[in-house]
Amino acid sequence: MDLKQALAGYADWLGYGHGERAAAWCARLEINRPELEVFQSAPTPPMAAYCAQPFPVAPPDGKVGAAGEAMPADGAAAVERARRAAQLNAFTYLPEVVAAQGPGLLSGVPVAIKDLMAVAGMPLTGGTKALDRRIAQHDAACVARLKRAGAVVMGLTNLHELAYGITSDNPHFGRVVNPVANGRIPGGSSGGSAAAVAAGIVRAAIGTDTAGSVRIPAACCGVVGFKPGYDTVAREGVLDLAPSLDHVGPFGRTVSDCATIFAALLGLDAVPAWRYDGLRGRTIARLRGYFEEPLDGDVRRALDEAERALQADGARTVDQTIEGAHLVPAIQLVTISAEATAVHAERLSARGNDLGEDVRVRMEMGLFLPGSWYVKAQCMRRALVDRVDAAFDGAEALLCATLRAPAPPVGAARVAIGGRDYALHTAVTNLTQPFNLAGLPAISIPWGLSGDGVPIGLQVVGARGREWQTLAIAQRLEAAAPPLGQRAGA
Repeated sequence: MDLKQALAGYADWLGYGHGERAAAWCARLEINRPELEVFQSAPTPPMAAYCAQPFPVAPPDGKVGAAGEAMPADGAAAVERARRAAQLNAFTYLPEVVAAQGPGLLSGVPVAIKDLMAVAGMPLTGGTKALDRRIAQHDAACVARLKRAGAVVMGLTNLHELAYGITSDNPHFGRVVNPVANGRIPGGSSGGSAAAVAAGIVRAAIGTDTAGSVRIPAACCGVVGFKPGYDTVAREGVLDLAPSLDHVGPFGRTVSDCATIFAALLGLDAVPAWRYDGLRGRTIARLRGYFEEPLDGDVRRALDEAERALQADGARTVDQTIEGAHLVPAIQLVTISAEATAVHAERLSARGNDLGEDVRVRMEMGLFLPGSWYVKAQCMRRALVDRVDAAFDGAEALLCATLRAPAPPVGAARVAIGGRDYALHTAVTNLTQPFNLAGLPAISIPWGLSGDGVPIGLQVVGARGREWQTLAIAQRLEAAAPPLGQRAGA
């Protein structure tokens, strides 16, 4: 019996059926063969399953206030800008009238919300036709916090269907267009949120990040994307994808924008003094090994420039590696496959024909991975998390690229980087996945353009509970970054 027959028979035994799709299942398994082979050959660590836990946010230790350009209070104008930029497909829904704003930290500031979060009075689609279109009756917890701070929800942003992908090529609402590099992917799954900020429609937007879905679009579109630590921002009212990996976080044009939105998401009435006036006496570890082998040449040059900028600002930089980091894609694949299929099992069974092909086949793949593999993956994850935490020994933050190469072309199935060939999803998520598995705060900031005019993103990763410190270090790096329009080597 060949693999197609075996999978068709197994699917029938599970009660799912659809054996006619066995060729698609085999093709998808072939794409992920490298991760699956690594996973099967890796030894199983002692049984100590990873259990994601929220970590308290440490108070900021900055001495400088949050001075900076205020975000404009122009909700109606933001909606009009979005309508004029309809060709970007950045939104799934725009209201006819924006709700009146109240006083607060974000009084009148328009914020775009990923269409994965409940906003009272607006439809919640998850970017899919496999979810009955309904008007949300209550706000997601994070949306409620923003509204209490006076923010105006000016629209719902487009996304990769059900947040399960990195291109934001949505078969139901159209492909999100990268505003700064039209022929390149905008990243996903929160591509609409990043595009809305990059296009100047809003100064701030909210997304979710399961394998890099805030940081990747931020890097692709040349904006800032911040993923706080696991469950630092409440996920109630947000559609799950993989519950132990999902994070909620903001996009902004600057690190300061993200810090302001983060303060509102925490329920603070004001932004605390979080900035540093320099990095003297602080140590930043540059991640080597897995995180730099390979890298696109322009991305490597950007990292070198960033390291020199940190040193010029007074920081001490050291090299660091994380043993076993090469196992990350395998651990992530098994974890997200099992959890996403479990979350959407009923939808897959009852509404599979309403799903886009790429999302459907990934969910179907989760049917065929043994439960024992999920347990093994969590044991491997626990060992990985311990090694990631150890990388902070003597260092306040870690530095690496957000993507191994700038945003790939639209329609690319594979990406060549430094003489190695990667499946698209693997190439784009390699360097962001570790910090979803570990639940650490991480932020992507733009660092100019590649030689062919595509944004480059660099990633600052903080220790557990050190969100404010992560923002402060990223802001110092941002201050030294070349203008977004400057190309590598210029």
